Amino acid sequence: MKSMLLFFGMLISLFATAQTTKKLFNGNDLTGWTVHGTEKWYAQDGELVCESGPDKQYGYLSTDKNYKNFILTLQFKQEANGNSGVFFRSQIPEGVKISGWQAEVAPMGQHTGGIYESYGRGWLVQPKPDDEKYLKFGDWNTYKIKVDGDEVTTWLNDHEMCYIKDEKIGEGVGFIALQIHEGGGIRVRWKNIEIQELK
Repeated sequence: MKSMLLFFGMLISLFATAQTTKKLFNGNDLTGWTVHGTEKWYAQDGELVCESGPDKQYGYLSTDKNYKNFILTLQFKQEANGNSGVFFRSQIPEGVKISGWQAEVAPMGQHTGGIYESYGRGWLVQPKPDDEKYLKFGDWNTYKIKVDGDEVTTWLNDHEMCYIKDEKIGEGVGFIALQIHEGGGIRVRWKNIEIQELK
């Protein structure tokens, strides 16, 4: 009897998790997202593509909804330069100058998985040098970002990259946004963007 109750408890737990996980990108268009800047964002073959535009400036694609505590999972593939990032608890009060925190997506050796505070304190934590090897440049990578209270943890291809506990992050409010770096010649593909909100 006890084992049966345990089994049903596990089923209920799995069902509850499945119910709270939702797709942020529908694979067809940018519904639920807002473009900031002149860089290019579009859906192609079930993937979300970002690439440099004529101005070669920073660009962002933000969720229309704010998210506070969550587990975000997605896959990305870097083409060309591939310098990008995933912002969380962020805002763009005017123009395309963003305030908030970024889980880095960058070329080899440039700290993918690290946490950067935009227009603020800069790098807050970077992966250890030995962890840089977990990036598969030019191939699909699985990225997981957990933001809960004042704690943030990142994983790249199932390997924990960085953890930080920071009071200022804990006070942050805002959306999730994908970034394209300035400089031109950048293209990144994204897919399977899903979020589980935490209570």
